Amino acid sequence: MTVVSILYSRLIHGGQLLNGLAGPTVMNAAPFLSTTWFSPDERATATAIASLLNYLGAAGAFLVGPLVVPSPNGTSHLSLLSQSNNEHIKDRIEAVLYAEFGMVSLIFSAALAYFPSRPPFPPSVAAASQRLSYRRSFCRLLSNFRFLMVALAYAIPLGVFSGWSGVLDLILTPVHVSQVDAGWIGFWSIVGGCVVGIAMARFADFIRGMLKFILLLLLSGATLASTWFTLTCLTSVTHLPLTTATLYTSCILLGIFLNSSVPIFFELFVETVYPVPEGITCGVVTFLSNVFMGVLLFFLTFYHTGKKYKLLRKYNSPLRHTLVSKGRICTYNFC
Repeated sequence: MTVVSILYSRLIHGGQLLNGLAGPTVMNAAPFLSTTWFSPDERATATAIASLLNYLGAAGAFLVGPLVVPSPNGTSHLSLLSQSNNEHIKDRIEAVLYAEFGMVSLIFSAALAYFPSRPPFPPSVAAASQRLSYRRSFCRLLSNFRFLMVALAYAIPLGVFSGWSGVLDLILTPVHVSQVDAGWIGFWSIVGGCVVGIAMARFADFIRGMLKFILLLLLSGATLASTWFTLTCLTSVTHLPLTTATLYTSCILLGIFLNSSVPIFFELFVETVYPVPEGITCGVVTFLSNVFMGVLLFFLTFYHTGKKYKLLRKYNSPLRHTLVSKGRICTYNFC
């Protein structure tokens, strides 16, 4: 590797580390903002809007990446064997990163200019009440068996799905699905999850005490959708037809059911461990979710079989540029 390649690699990994450190704070802000600014009959809806708008950024990444940057995973018409095409991909990635930096800088400047910490008058008793300290909060969380069970019910499916959807284009490459098509699958699964999640949260605001029932309904639907997708991909065993319609439908339904459960889980966490601060509660469950996502991605690095192994070996090169955006992972190799 050249000196420039080593420098690029260190800067890329350092930047992604900083993004990872800031991610949990942003993802955990929704329950805190809804409790601070909204009344109890609006809180679930506010949590859903704040948390799921964050997912819309990931939906945009599913489209911007494949449409702006040519695919390196063997499903594009472009040949990546020439130096000019590699340089073209590199330039397109840099353009995406500069555009993202500009948007983030604009939003950050607006937040610095005006972002009050709380409204003039608290909207509820919970917003005005004192919360536990950090030490007592962690002790309360670790000793609450019900919270731990709900946290695992959130972290395992959501963490695995986040890692799985981040490499969806590579997973679907053996069945001849292009990066663009995989991006559209991820886009519609997230958008559908946002719409259904906000609708479910609004329903929970109108009828209190329905959070558990809503979660059971959504997770049951996710189980059926994932089973359908698995049986469809095992065509040699199940002899089920593997068509574009079934692939799209099963993947999108799985994303809708899981993504729409996020705000409902957040509200259930806050209600279960009150008066523990919302940020600490959601920070713990987000950490657990990231652990399971990391475990999945770790084992995927050893999954070298068939076409995927040959594909990864074919494009092996000195510099591997990993672009991570809200769980979306695309690997580009430059000579």
